[in-house]
Amino acid sequence: MKKEHTVPPRQLPAHASLTRRTLLAFPAALLAPAWLHAQPSTLDPAPRTPSKGPRGQIVVGVSQEPTVFNPLMPRIEVDQGVWFALFNPLWRAEPDGSFVPELAAEVPSLENGGISADGLLWRIRLRKGVKWHDGAEFTAEDVKYTLELLNNPSFKAYTRQGHSFVKDITVVGPHELTWKMSKAFAPYLALLTWTFMVPKHVLGAASDPNIAPFNSAPIGTGPFRWGKRTAGQGVTLEANKDYFGDGPHVERVIFNYVPDSNVLYTQFKTGQIDYIGYYGVAAQYVKDAMSLRDRKVERVKSAQVESIVMNFGKPIFQDKAVRRALYTGMNKKAIIDSVYYGLPLETESFTPRFSWAFNANLPKHAFDPAAGNSMLEEAGWIKGPDGIRAKGGLRLDFTVATVSGNPQREQVLQLVQQDWKKLGVAMTIKTMPAAVVFGDYYTKSQFDCLLLSSTYGTGADPDPTQRFSSSAIPAQGGSGLNYYQYKNAEVDRLLVIAQTTFKQAERKEAYQKIQSLMREDLAILPICTPTPVEGTKAKLVGYQSNPCVASNSWNIGSWRWEV
Repeated sequence: MKKEHTVPPRQLPAHASLTRRTLLAFPAALLAPAWLHAQPSTLDPAPRTPSKGPRGQIVVGVSQEPTVFNPLMPRIEVDQGVWFALFNPLWRAEPDGSFVPELAAEVPSLENGGISADGLLWRIRLRKGVKWHDGAEFTAEDVKYTLELLNNPSFKAYTRQGHSFVKDITVVGPHELTWKMSKAFAPYLALLTWTFMVPKHVLGAASDPNIAPFNSAPIGTGPFRWGKRTAGQGVTLEANKDYFGDGPHVERVIFNYVPDSNVLYTQFKTGQIDYIGYYGVAAQYVKDAMSLRDRKVERVKSAQVESIVMNFGKPIFQDKAVRRALYTGMNKKAIIDSVYYGLPLETESFTPRFSWAFNANLPKHAFDPAAGNSMLEEAGWIKGPDGIRAKGGLRLDFTVATVSGNPQREQVLQLVQQDWKKLGVAMTIKTMPAAVVFGDYYTKSQFDCLLLSSTYGTGADPDPTQRFSSSAIPAQGGSGLNYYQYKNAEVDRLLVIAQTTFKQAERKEAYQKIQSLMREDLAILPICTPTPVEGTKAKLVGYQSNPCVASNSWNIGSWRWEV
């Protein structure tokens, strides 16, 4: 949480004072799903006590290695935890889905004149007195540069979905700017909670922002400054004592990379790490973790969905009969019960169950190996002498990869391998370090299949455009996160409808149709909605789980040690 005056008196939160005109025309009113409309608590989860300056350090244990430090470039979820410590967005999403100003002085709305009635004209007023870590002043020029860089076709942006509609950015003054939207885009306020501002005077001076020194030694406005990175070990950040907000209350934060989930839990249990997050406590240790003294352990709400994703650029997976047979022949219940101790919930959708857009009426998975074999036979996939099916010179022989050091994921793949062997499928299991999996292998669509957990929406908004739009395929010249190379013209059409109306009922209808289409297509093979279990030492206060972000160290600048 920030210091006093975080929310100026005239700023109206996204969920407050909704008039009929607002409901029909104001994006912010409808970006937060119904489950998020509750009033935020007035209680600070980290009770404020007089501070004598930063004291101690926090060691964050993560099972994947943060490797991307330019917050505008392709990344994985664990990178975002580091970004929240180093950088700030214009406004952030609270756990209840409301938006709170960070670098902006207020969240723009119809009522305060920040957004026009048609959603096309935006005026952003910025907080004064914010400094970059090198002492330079943060201004409207930095915001303009950030948005223009995202739209620069030569820059490797993590996505241009939504940002591409921003036109005619005008700097009115050092702390104010305006822009126009070429079309109304309902999820944009939510997207901006994940869009971190970068310094024009640093990154803009580089000959090529894609390979700038900034990318390995970033300069932000956040509660912590860059310290160092030790490859294969982790990242150290130092306190920014000139931070404009609440905190930091510790001298440094260390993101400690521990690839083996067994070792990660052992280090949490013995006290070597202070917070175990992002995947958290492995399922087999949850009962033990709940009994630990001097620890706070909780199940957290997650927007992630665990699934096997296929590369539609590979001819095998373009055959719908193959996808249907693989899904029918996979024993999801056995995976959940035997590997994950029954903690996750089965799902048929990429949308989280708690979202207002969730479609609860999708066909339920039924494990039926006989039916799977019949599907393949009818589609012309015939078993050869070795028992492996083939059609037109193609064999059902492919690799499913996952991140190494995660025994549960390896067990999942072993079960799937056994299931699919009964269908006449030759499946090879491949494990690699996270930095390798989520490098070119994933982002350039070099994989056959991957087992992973992903967040498919946009912050507090359920919009999955960056994941499933045919214009969001980097391997085909697009900008987004559609590394699966999935294409469906009707899905594209519905995505546009859902993005350009501010009526929640219409958006919900479109998103539910999209879920139905993708369940029919089996664009991904959904397994479950994880229920992560995370924990901190009992005297570490300030932690809050937040389903609107990818990392629960989102507010680490406010964490402190209880005296």
